[in-house]
Amino acid sequence: MPEKSPPVSPAPRATRTPRLTTGAVARRLGISPTTLRSWDRRYGMGPAVRDGGRHRRWTVEDVAVLEDMCRLTTSGVSPSEAAGVALARANRSLAADPEPTPAAETRRTGGPGPGGGLPLGDIRQEFRGLARAAVRLDGPAMDELLAALVHGHGLVAAWEEVIAPTLHAVGRKWESSGDRYVEVEHLLSWHVSTVLRQVVGNARPGPRDAAPVLMACMPGEQHSLPLEALAAGLAERGLPMRMLGAAVPAEALAASVRRTGPSAVVLWSQSRRTADRTLARQVAATAFGVRGARTRPLVVLAGPGWGGRAPGPGMIRPTGLREALDVLARNCAAVAGPLAT
Repeated sequence: MPEKSPPVSPAPRATRTPRLTTGAVARRLGISPTTLRSWDRRYGMGPAVRDGGRHRRWTVEDVAVLEDMCRLTTSGVSPSEAAGVALARANRSLAADPEPTPAAETRRTGGPGPGGGLPLGDIRQEFRGLARAAVRLDGPAMDELLAALVHGHGLVAAWEEVIAPTLHAVGRKWESSGDRYVEVEHLLSWHVSTVLRQVVGNARPGPRDAAPVLMACMPGEQHSLPLEALAAGLAERGLPMRMLGAAVPAEALAASVRRTGPSAVVLWSQSRRTADRTLARQVAATAFGVRGARTRPLVVLAGPGWGGRAPGPGMIRPTGLREALDVLARNCAAVAGPLAT
């Protein structure tokens, strides 16, 4: 099959000093050197200056054009379209529309497809951009994608269909390749946490006199992002909550239950190592309130660490974010009902 004629390259940049090798640029963008060479051959995305006429040497301006192309492909634009737009922007020849972005239609893929080298499975093609941006360590692109996902598809769908699968894929890649992807996981987690806290900050506060939902990771448990997603979902629904975060000591958890009188206590455990059922039973048995009208909180066992055995009395184990939110909403309404009368 004949290759396409490459688009017109940006204006000559012979006076610019070459700086980076193809390998260095590939590492910076989170793509392979083979992909860079293919883009050069197919779409004219190569550097304007070559060392000795053969070896590619990329300037800062060259890399900026490539970053623009990467952001476009991240949003679901095909490489050929993205190359044309990125080169046109570099040439400043788009007077009528200086910021064109081809529309990326929502579509399903039949196979794993490109996802920055991460095992993402069968998810929407344009959502794979989050994985690509994470591998490139492209913070601004992650912020834009995460905000668009939450705004356009809702928090629950964004979390369950895109964010959580991407986090899991990064985690699996990290476990299978030593420490190569630890920086990807840390940066992605930070940006996910940022957008979740923005959801909480932008939500209308719940009633101050209502019993809150108290949320905590079990002692020794550091994985708090799923709990932050639950906090954002509660905030969206106008339900009061208190977030204690990661690795809450048993004594601090017990004291918080007695002090806040929560309608429910969510205990997150990522692994069986941190799923302390004795502590969960103690929380479920904690009574508070005035004498003669004492009550106990509903205990929600959240996370995969609680699997394997049925929850005890006064405890439930939801299967996902949507179910947890529905259960907590109903419980808050039930607790508020007697108080309202």
